[in-house]
Amino acid sequence: MVDFLFNQYNQASWTQIVLEAIAFVFGIVSVIYARKENILVYPTGLIATLITVYLLYQAHYFGDMTMNIYYSIMSVYGWYKWAANNNEPNLKISRTNTKEKIIGVGLFFLTMFITYLVYKFFDFKLEIPNYIDIFTSGLFFTAMWFMALKKIENWTLWIIGDCIVVPLFAYRGLGMLSLQYLIFTIIAIFGYLEWKRILKLKIA
Repeated sequence: MVDFLFNQYNQASWTQIVLEAIAFVFGIVSVIYARKENILVYPTGLIATLITVYLLYQAHYFGDMTMNIYYSIMSVYGWYKWAANNNEPNLKISRTNTKEKIIGVGLFFLTMFITYLVYKFFDFKLEIPNYIDIFTSGLFFTAMWFMALKKIENWTLWIIGDCIVVPLFAYRGLGMLSLQYLIFTIIAIFGYLEWKRILKLKIA
């Protein structure tokens, strides 16, 4: 297990190793803050995603890179929405309504299409892992939007997507990212349970 996690860094520069470590820590901290409904989810997440954009560009994983650019933008949007919570008393943990579900489905398919075009733009040969990447991009894109609106369904999408990318990153030989998303999955499960508990208390 140790060899699997760290052999990939034999040829890596210290700069890459340090940046991955920073992104790893801030990514996990961000998900923990999301579980607690704490606005610090966004600045910590922004640090992780901006670093990850650079690292994924270097590795030529353009689908994941595009998603992390979106995460960065949505972190700023979500940060603004949560910060304005005092002026928007309706921005509380809730479930998606029919309109939001339809928009979510639209975002899912639109994101997959755009991610596919990104791969084509870079003239990248698509294989099965890339199509999986395109699919999970749609899940994560929609999850990030739902989280900005404090919709509990965001956790369901994160959990599904995380469960898919854990073996995907392991297959690619990215042991550290695989471990990170495994931790994300566990935290996301607890996040769902925590938000569900809060939602029940508000309904009661």
